[in-house]
Amino acid sequence: MTYRTLNPATEELIRTYPELTGDEAEGRARKARETFLQWRSTPFSARAGLLLKMAARLREEKGVLAAIMTEEMGKPIVESETEIEKCARGCEYFAENGEKFLKEELLPSDAGKSYVRFDPLGVVLIIMPWNFPFWQVFRCGVPALMAGNALLLKHAPNVPLCAITIEKLFREVGFPDGLFQSLFIANEDVATLIESPWVQAVSLTGSDRAGSQVAAIAGRALKKTVLELGGSDPFVVFPDADLVKCIPQAIRSRLLNCGQSCIAAKRFILVGKIAGDFEKAFLKALQEKRVGDPIDRQTDLGPLAREDLLQNLLRQVEESRRRGAVCIVGGERPSRKGFFYLPTVLKAVHPGMAAFDEETFGPVASFIEVKNEEEALELANRTPYGLGASLWTRDLGKAEEIARNIEAGSVFVNGMTKSDPRLPFGGIKRSGLGRELSFFGIREFTNCKTVWIA
Repeated sequence: MTYRTLNPATEELIRTYPELTGDEAEGRARKARETFLQWRSTPFSARAGLLLKMAARLREEKGVLAAIMTEEMGKPIVESETEIEKCARGCEYFAENGEKFLKEELLPSDAGKSYVRFDPLGVVLIIMPWNFPFWQVFRCGVPALMAGNALLLKHAPNVPLCAITIEKLFREVGFPDGLFQSLFIANEDVATLIESPWVQAVSLTGSDRAGSQVAAIAGRALKKTVLELGGSDPFVVFPDADLVKCIPQAIRSRLLNCGQSCIAAKRFILVGKIAGDFEKAFLKALQEKRVGDPIDRQTDLGPLAREDLLQNLLRQVEESRRRGAVCIVGGERPSRKGFFYLPTVLKAVHPGMAAFDEETFGPVASFIEVKNEEEALELANRTPYGLGASLWTRDLGKAEEIARNIEAGSVFVNGMTKSDPRLPFGGIKRSGLGRELSFFGIREFTNCKTVWIA
């Protein structure tokens, strides 16, 4: 495995980075543990102050940070700037609410006094992906730091400069040396690090395959895990849906980050007579989207982040077409340099096709027509994943009833699925376990400790 910056819009290799040896990684973990022993005694007010400084720094350097992200993984520059702003808001949210979320809770018992306190676990290894290279680190890392933990970041090999930059930001705003460290390590060294006595927990955002491997290693070592894995989110449109509001969100949910999002709408389940009108409006809106250089502020859709991702998407579309899916727009690469793929719509998609059964990580929308609500719910749940779902109807009572039976970590009614620091985020089934963000997420990497006093 090689850590390298390769511009996916130009295919230009910019720089490679050396990996740490196993011993060097172990030394970093030991340093993190030493720093943690001091950090856990740091008052919440001091931790919050540093997070607020981080938020200000992110906004000050938004342009520079966004450009790094766009160069390394191809995100349109406007989306990169939005991601940096989201990181800043996340820092502010946990600075303002972290102490309250971790406040001791008095509980009645046979004791003179009994309560629960939430103490940090120690060093948390966070294994993060490339598709939101800043936000996913901050989404996982900021609440863990606010809770008093130390962090070791193993970032994706194609976004090394993002990893270096994030570590530098934490150091320069005043977090203790060793509290947040970025490690360029080989996959085989990840297992050793998880098993290290200096590491107490691990969090991974990535594929279900990677999650299974990490969970197995962590399970043998009896280490706490939080896993946020893939998704094949249904976007269910009922006959009474307001298409004026629905279509822009449908397009955005499928094309955001060039479709490379675990919570992107992937399977569009169209109920009854709405199918024809939805298809026409969707295709019309899709034609207005511009594919091009991600550094251009007018670009809506940049390249995929890596060539192997592009080749896998080509495979999924071709296999689905061989099984009967109809490609009504796109379905090919444009004739230009870079890992670009045209926005694509497949009709007549059904279970047994790659476009239905697998996570399509790119700008491919799968249209699935059904007769009624019962069939819509059955197909929405017929997936090994369970991350998010989006329901579109004017009947909010019906939507809440259906939401009760959707097998997913979140259900959004008349809105696209998204992460928000105020709401817990995570999935079920092969989409993972545990939660990030909100009151629930900050407690994941704490020891729920009972104190009983006679």
